[in-house]
Amino acid sequence: MVQAKPPTDAVIISRCARVATAKRNARVDGRTCEPRCPVRVVVMHGYSPHLRTTIGRLHMKLHATCLAAGLLAPLAAQAQPISGVYVGLGAGVNFLQDEQARFSGVAASGIGPSATSLRFDPGFRTMASVGYGLGNGVRLEIEGDYFRNTLSSVGQIGGNAERPASAQGAEEKYGGFVNAIYDVDPTLFGFGALPFGITPYLGAGIGYLRSHNQGLRISSPDQLLIRSTGADGNVAYQAIVGLAVPIDAIPGLALTAEYRFTGVAANRVSPAQYFAPGIAGRTQFTERDNFNHSIVAFAVRYAFSYPPPASPVPVAPPTSPVQPVRTYIVFFDWDRADLSDRARQIVAAAATAANEVHTTRIEVQGNADRSGTPPYNQRLSLRRARVVAGELVRDGVPQDEIAIEGFGETRPLVATLAGVREPQNRRVEIILR
Repeated sequence: MVQAKPPTDAVIISRCARVATAKRNARVDGRTCEPRCPVRVVVMHGYSPHLRTTIGRLHMKLHATCLAAGLLAPLAAQAQPISGVYVGLGAGVNFLQDEQARFSGVAASGIGPSATSLRFDPGFRTMASVGYGLGNGVRLEIEGDYFRNTLSSVGQIGGNAERPASAQGAEEKYGGFVNAIYDVDPTLFGFGALPFGITPYLGAGIGYLRSHNQGLRISSPDQLLIRSTGADGNVAYQAIVGLAVPIDAIPGLALTAEYRFTGVAANRVSPAQYFAPGIAGRTQFTERDNFNHSIVAFAVRYAFSYPPPASPVPVAPPTSPVQPVRTYIVFFDWDRADLSDRARQIVAAAATAANEVHTTRIEVQGNADRSGTPPYNQRLSLRRARVVAGELVRDGVPQDEIAIEGFGETRPLVATLAGVREPQNRRVEIILR
């Protein structure tokens, strides 16, 4: 039996995204297919209606899957780790735990006790930071801080429990920390991406805080007055838990909210004076248990090297035939997303060609080898694509002509086994259409 050849009007579409230009749709048997749809579809006119109907239904189902993936893609892109320099500002409420205070020399004079407790009202904390993201979720930053809490009351001083001592003044602290912070990717732990691109993070820091007693005065019912305006500095430490929400309208900008536990490592000793009827002297005012709980609810962070997302491509009726495609390939070192001098030359050549031939669409497609896990390789490939897109923008290519995609390890130039480092697969393709 001899099989009949397909009619001459057969139409074969072998990847809609590679056939359609940026401003046209491909027609598939009377139905439109989105230009970015990666589904391979074969439709042949002249075959039986049953076969054509079956293929049409299959295409609709696959296209719906592509559309859902496209809607979820922006959320995954927003959760990419920071790569490069960033700055941050924040302010919030600070709760200072009760402190224990000792007065050396007062009890020896026979005019009062040697210790009491200090209680503080809720105060405030402000901070500013400059940091650098390594591109793998780890961030290192330097931070400056200022705390202030007003003294509200003290424990009993003297023997009259019915007449408590009075207190006034405040404690302020200022200094800085060196922090190490990790942006947590929930997908690495088997969870789905959080809505709105929310990224949780954890961190710890060590630094130095100088505590100052601002107009501190403690008066007892027995007419004992203790006054301290001294200051002392010590090593400090902190733990950080927070959330960051990216602002789509301003690439690189994020709102953050966090809790911080901050402690001073040693007792603070400052000079003080005491006064009583007919006697006065100097003493040392020693404070311990300086623990702070800060809720930083008003904070922003801006990453300077965060590439802007690709603008949506408008859909218009066919106006011109498909133009020849030019492809430039940029290779990367293992587990890196920075550009070498040679890579920058290739990107510059692509930018020059894009301006000369008046391309309507530039696709920047990132890829990775199989030496890492698939989720990590997906993020790495997208990060590489963003770096190349940012270099194209710096070379004069308009942002709205660039479409950024990351394919992870799914598009190798050289097929390898899992875990193999292959230089030719660590690449970004710049496609001029």
